[in-house]
Amino acid sequence: MFDLNIIFSRIMGIEAVRRQSIVSLIWNIAFTFIGFFSTIYFARAVGASVLGAYFLFTAYYGIISMVSDGGFGGAAIKRISEGEEPDTYFSAFFLLRSLFVTLVIITLIMLRSYFVDLDNAGAFDWLLVALGVSLLYGAVGPGVAGCGKMGIHTTCEFINKISRILIQVIAVFFGFDVAGLFGGFIAGMLIGAIIELRFFNLNFVRFGWRHIKNLSSFSFWLFLTSSGILLFSNVDTIMIGYYLSTEDIGVYRVVFQFAGISAFTTSALRGTLWPRVSRWGKIGDIGLVESSLSRALTYSLILAVPVLVGGILLGDKLLYVYGTQFVGGYVVLMILLFAQTVDIFRVFFTTYLSALDRVKDSFKATITAASANILFNVMLIPLIGIEGAAIATLVAITLNAVLAQRLLLRMITIKLEYNSLLNILKASCLMSIFVIVYRFMIPLSNIWLTLVPVVFGGVVYGILILKFDTKISDDFKGIVTQMNLPWPSWL
Repeated sequence: MFDLNIIFSRIMGIEAVRRQSIVSLIWNIAFTFIGFFSTIYFARAVGASVLGAYFLFTAYYGIISMVSDGGFGGAAIKRISEGEEPDTYFSAFFLLRSLFVTLVIITLIMLRSYFVDLDNAGAFDWLLVALGVSLLYGAVGPGVAGCGKMGIHTTCEFINKISRILIQVIAVFFGFDVAGLFGGFIAGMLIGAIIELRFFNLNFVRFGWRHIKNLSSFSFWLFLTSSGILLFSNVDTIMIGYYLSTEDIGVYRVVFQFAGISAFTTSALRGTLWPRVSRWGKIGDIGLVESSLSRALTYSLILAVPVLVGGILLGDKLLYVYGTQFVGGYVVLMILLFAQTVDIFRVFFTTYLSALDRVKDSFKATITAASANILFNVMLIPLIGIEGAAIATLVAITLNAVLAQRLLLRMITIKLEYNSLLNILKASCLMSIFVIVYRFMIPLSNIWLTLVPVVFGGVVYGILILKFDTKISDDFKGIVTQMNLPWPSWL
């Protein structure tokens, strides 16, 4: 019988950054698979058009919630993580966020007639409710994250997402369709916020103009940078809806989500490292900053490269699982898989710039690329449809990564672990040979025959990378043995 206290103590014995990254990664893996299967259910139950309406709602929510946050959430994490007057900075942040959310809701109500697409989809009132709930959710999260409790924060984010999906599945099953998708989104946020409150230990105290000024000086550029990042995620959705249809949105966003499987390692590491890098930068420990960036890039590419290869080789068959409406998105999938791989560099370069208090530089790189994204979307979507949106995303992400790298090089040395990267490529190439031979010998006539090379290809790749790269193998072995779990002697 497992003793949960012993297991928990072993996990807590792992070094903090590694432990919190593992927790984040576990939740991201779990949510990715749950999200994958739930999206399949939604795609088959309500179709691409209804899913498109929901994705349009989430796109608007993402952009408008960023405006309502004003960048103060990230600024609060930054100031709280520095360890100086955390209660005071949180109190100032909460007041500012409350003011911004209230003003945004009032403005939206006054301008309702301009949001015809949202009203037609029945999403406008749901959007107002979501913004109201985000006042609590968006305030508690930065407080917990700023205190370095990233394991708790990411766990509550997972609870938010899993609650959302569970409620959405139940609602869709009972025939509520798009309203069930909206309601589940809001309910998940509320549940996650309530649970996270149990681990929240900051207090409301008096604050002065100095604290607001310190938050504002950081939040202004962070807000602009985050707005640029959100344009990457959402402007293509909104512009597809403008030029094409909600059905096209549904196909594009489902394929986008599918391609995002390669990114959950990046998300886990990014969330964990941000407050740590902020602290290391504050105390001037550049060595830790540089080494953490090198390892973060390597461990993100460990997953992204084989997913890219596997998606190209099997994606045309895997999209059948969503339904015949989505099979036409294979070309989009290939483009977005390349974009997700490049996005690893963009994410970490811009994250490290902002964590090192260079949000202005991060903004310059991001807004330039975001402008290019809008321009290419306007040019390409009317000409070639959703493939144009995918190309615009790839071009913009690449531009952002290049610009951010140049700016970051002024502060630190970016050291890629070339031996590990070579080993990742070698293992991915050998895995691709296995998949190609399988496809040649066995016709992929149904989804179960398609899943066989996915599973066995992943096992082959995992064994090969551990065999080829002793550094990666030692890292995994150290974590496993520290938890008193068996490690295969042949690795």
